[in-house]
Amino acid sequence: MALITGGQQGIGLGIAKALQEAGFQIAIASLPEAGAPEVAAGLAALGGAALYIHHDVSDLAAIPALFDQVEAALGPVTTFVNNAGVGAPVRGDLLHLKPENWDFVQNINLRGAFFLAQEAARRMVTMDGASYRSISFVTSVSAEMASPERGEYCVSKAGASMVAKLFAARLAIENIGVFELRPGVIATDMTAAVKGKYDARIADGLIPAARWGQPGDIGQAVVPLALGQMAYCSGSVIAVDGGLSIARL
Repeated sequence: MALITGGQQGIGLGIAKALQEAGFQIAIASLPEAGAPEVAAGLAALGGAALYIHHDVSDLAAIPALFDQVEAALGPVTTFVNNAGVGAPVRGDLLHLKPENWDFVQNINLRGAFFLAQEAARRMVTMDGASYRSISFVTSVSAEMASPERGEYCVSKAGASMVAKLFAARLAIENIGVFELRPGVIATDMTAAVKGKYDARIADGLIPAARWGQPGDIGQAVVPLALGQMAYCSGSVIAVDGGLSIARL
């Protein structure tokens, strides 16, 4: 079964839908309360068949209980998708970045992601080694492409990229695949505020595929990773960005 953080909307929901269609049972862990409208909408999109658990990614003490609750309801987590994240609270001059904004983003996108993956890995290594298991980190093209107006976000994703490599190196011997997915410009609530800006830039050639990415694009990329169809590619970075990160003249 698959556990996805932040899976009630956006990229996470796209991943949840794709994995559900591939035959996985789905559990979602995210911050909104279970009765929140976005949660209800997300669960409806999954046919009401997913388990939803209210969970704060930055609360490290709550991580074991999250996995205990999922296991009690659906069994061991064989696919973990570290998707939940936040953008920069304020876009602006790097020279005026506030420490509290830095800490807020790192605590969720990097610190929380690391220790969630650690708990998933600890439990996965106790399972039957013949059964394939996977951990996927959803980072961003911003792990490599610099945006000085949202430095805390870029650093958090660059750090998460290294975390994925570290877990891939540690877990390969255990038949556990670890992957990094780097979405580009994806149509979600997080990018809604800059839609006009990117509409114009896409029309001007920013993305070779000449369109916005959709949550389903990331979902389709996760499926073969979770099914073990790319097991020998553990540690790979998969750009899901329509060619945005290709170096061009």
